[in-house]
Order: sequence, then structure tokens, then C-alpha cells
Amino acid sequence: MASLDRAEVARLAALARIDLDDRDLDRLSGQLSAIVDAVAKVQEVATPDVPATSHPIPMSNVHRPDEVRPSLSQEDALAAAPAAESGRFRVPQILGEEA
Repeated sequence: MASLDRAEVARLAALARIDLDDRDLDRLSGQLSAIVDAVAKVQEVATPDVPATSHPIPMSNVHRPDEVRPSLSQEDALAAAPAAESGRFRVPQILGEEA
């Protein structure tokens, strides 16, 4: 695979609005070339019979069952609040909207 030269790295940096100095351009051109080569190797072995995956191990959501359990009453929850109004926490207005 062809390596990325400094001009290509500078162009990518400009598109991403990243300011790179000459030392960064030299360093990143080698590193990005290695990444491009690695991706090319993966593409060589990827065949239509191999499904695309985002994770090598099958994953599933691990959630506990939603069960009703004892919790604080509304009065207990509001007991330590600095301010409460109509059974709710009262907080300072932050958006400048009328209440």
C-alpha cells in the first residue's frame, strides 16, 4: 500500500481543522501509513461469507428484571431538599423562561 506523504497528512489535518507543525506531519505520516496498511490487510481477508461485526464476541443487553421494590416516599425524598413546591424539588430557573 502506498504511504501517506506529508502533503496528504497536511490536507487531512486542514480538513479536520487541526494545526500541525512540521514534526507532527513527519510523525503522523508514518503512523497513518501504518494504519492504512493494517486496514488494507483486513480488507484482503474479508470475504462475502464472513459477516461484518462490531465486536468479536456476541453481546446481549444484560439488564436485571424491572421489579417494584420499596423506596423512599415522596415526603421522605423531599424532606432534605433545600426547597420543595407542590410535591417536587424546587430548583433555580436557568433558562430565563417565565415560570
